[in-house]
Amino acid sequence: MPVSGFDHVAIPTARPGDMIRFYRKLGFRVPDPDVFEKSGSTFFSIHFGDQKINVHCPGLWDQKEFDLRGPTALPGCADLCFVWQGGMDGLLEMLREAGAAVTAGPVDMIGGRDWGEGRGRSVYIRDPEENLLEFIVYDD
Repeated sequence: MPVSGFDHVAIPTARPGDMIRFYRKLGFRVPDPDVFEKSGSTFFSIHFGDQKINVHCPGLWDQKEFDLRGPTALPGCADLCFVWQGGMDGLLEMLREAGAAVTAGPVDMIGGRDWGEGRGRSVYIRDPEENLLEFIVYDD
């Protein structure tokens, strides 16, 4: 199969500043919140590894002529899983320092590795838009 992985996904937000500050606390590469606010841009990206999440702000996703998105995509529609390297203790410490409340976990999960049979432990949180974020740890 010639598809080798994800490049990016896109999600909408009604609260770009809150999202930028939240993902920055988690260690993702995001724009400076003050610079972004002054830019007037209608989207930003959350970078990690070789992937990114494009985040569409209201000025973009509420335009009828912007149809390069899922037709029912609204803030809070995402369920994303990130691979965390560095062990469960490191993950829990990072989440605590970032002020992110754990919704569930750690729990044993089967992830996407090894053709959907990779075993790991996951912790779930929610971002400011209530998107569900899972962090799976394979190296514990």
